[in-house]
Amino acid sequence: MTEPASTKLPRRATRFWVGLVLLPIALAVLVSLGTWQVKRLYWKEQLIASIEQRSHAEPLDPAGIEAAMAAGEPIDYRTARASGRFLHDRERHFFATFKGRSGFYLYTPLELDDGRYLFVNRGFVPYDQKEPASRPQSLVTGNQQVTGLARERLSERPSSIVPDNNEADNVFYWKDLDRMAASVGLPAGQVLPFFLDADATPVPGGLPMGGVTVIDLPNSHLQYAVTWYGLALALLAVSIFAWIRRKS
Repeated sequence: MTEPASTKLPRRATRFWVGLVLLPIALAVLVSLGTWQVKRLYWKEQLIASIEQRSHAEPLDPAGIEAAMAAGEPIDYRTARASGRFLHDRERHFFATFKGRSGFYLYTPLELDDGRYLFVNRGFVPYDQKEPASRPQSLVTGNQQVTGLARERLSERPSSIVPDNNEADNVFYWKDLDRMAASVGLPAGQVLPFFLDADATPVPGGLPMGGVTVIDLPNSHLQYAVTWYGLALALLAVSIFAWIRRKS
């Protein structure tokens, strides 16, 4: 049975006016999302500039990094330098991939001249060379100077999908500084509250491979802002076209 034309017209009118009421709400949402992305764009650009400046600054020693932390300054990716003696028998292994290969980053305590300890990410070793005995040349002795990037410690596991650390097998899936220190008997009060990622300076035997830290912060906020503003403009154009068509 065909619906009477007299019934269709009120329904069309109702849909039109409902759409007209919802239009400013939809436009407001789309414009707000675009504006939020613009704000995120400015924030990301400032963050990238800040990291660029920190990663190319004159290296700080551990005391300088601690002073920056005490002043509330960001220390992540800050160039730093430390010297001391590596405690190879207490190295911790962080599961990682590097240049398409699976293996481990070696987090080795560096005993500083003042008796404190700094965990240094010396770099990558392949999976089958996890144990120190398989790479004796990597066990450098005597006083060593390490230059690289300071990294902030993590306060908690970064995600629920990240496995628990396996301390019994010395395999860490997230960088829990407190547990790394405790698992090798280092006193918590004597361990510096940050890491140092070593740069790519060659080491005897080629292992571990330093310079594993990659600074690559994606910045797609401009594209997102253009998308949201574009959708708002398209919606407005369609609405104007519908209005003109209804009036004609």
